[in-house]
Amino acid sequence: MRGKNIILGVTGSIAAYKTPALVRLLRKGGANVKVIMTDAAKDFVTPLTLSTVSNYPVLNRPFNPENGQWESHVDLALWADLMVIAPLSANTLAKMATGITDNLLLATFLSSRSKVMVAPAMDLDMYKHPSTQHNLEVLQLWNTIILEPTEGELASGLCGAGRMEEPELIAKKIYDFFIQKSPLTGKKVLISAGPTYEAIDPVRFVGNHSTGKMGFAIAQELINRGAEVFLVHGPVSIPKPKGCIQTHAVVSAQQMYDICTSMFVDMDMAIMTAAVADFAVENIQNQKIKKGNEEGINLKLIPNPDILAQLGVLKTQNQKLVGFALETQNEIENAILKLKKKNLDLIVLNSLQDEGSGFGTDTNLITLIDKNMHPQRLELQSKTNVAKDILDNLENQFR
Repeated sequence: MRGKNIILGVTGSIAAYKTPALVRLLRKGGANVKVIMTDAAKDFVTPLTLSTVSNYPVLNRPFNPENGQWESHVDLALWADLMVIAPLSANTLAKMATGITDNLLLATFLSSRSKVMVAPAMDLDMYKHPSTQHNLEVLQLWNTIILEPTEGELASGLCGAGRMEEPELIAKKIYDFFIQKSPLTGKKVLISAGPTYEAIDPVRFVGNHSTGKMGFAIAQELINRGAEVFLVHGPVSIPKPKGCIQTHAVVSAQQMYDICTSMFVDMDMAIMTAAVADFAVENIQNQKIKKGNEEGINLKLIPNPDILAQLGVLKTQNQKLVGFALETQNEIENAILKLKKKNLDLIVLNSLQDEGSGFGTDTNLITLIDKNMHPQRLELQSKTNVAKDILDNLENQFR
């Protein structure tokens, strides 16, 4: 669940006392959790408790009555990878089924584009009542994931169905949802990232301004989706992605070529984001070149091996290959030419003409072009979200 965004809705049920334990389990699994409480829920568990364990302010109203700051239900809904309502009371269930929107939780539910999971919790006769069963059937028609309540002793003293699932089981259901959701789960993916440095002498090199941020963001999102990730990167100074990942640090284009071409045969997919130097210095000096030559020095550059082109030659029908193109002119035409020439399944076009994209930024503005030559231009957004869009496209290809 690492990096997944989860909204937890808490409603007016005695089972709300279990929600701090659920939040802690989700956060322990690496998820980001924002809690929305109804007014009735605050009778059973305090906002302070849930804010402390979630590390986010607990949300309750569409706006802050003290300063008028708006809590956008639309932004919340777009932020979430999954919306969970646990416990779900009979009252909130009825409002969900009929479209009543009289609080922030319900407004967020109606705006949600993500999957919704609910864990009903109420007394035995309330749960069995025809209206409750009808409302649950309505939610099932909308493909809502319903975690049926278990049987046991209830707050009323009765025994029967109505107990909310235990936090450990709900957390397991959420984990299973994310793992089973992605066609990339279990896939072996090779990623290259960052720059390569081509030595001039023991001190100096020819390089570029790549930081590796885009490649590392894709690696992290692949880990989040359950892929087995092998990251080959040049000299970078950013933190390693969190989770199960195998990394190989290199310096030169030749070193990156050797590792990528040798590993590719065992991969399901390769995503080549690295800014590999096109040329290397032919005669690398063993000693530092001294100043003093007023006429300067001449460096003879020779072509580096083309990693992406070689992977395109090696690629089988069962493998996917993704390349990146950084262009300054005739961008779409040059990207499509590269797509065809190097036998790619997808090319990601960056432009240095777009503000906020390119090397060193935390945002990117890209155009995706698949094998059908259909450009899809995306909006400027964080590299984390760009990574999600790229992998969404590849998930569709695997499907």
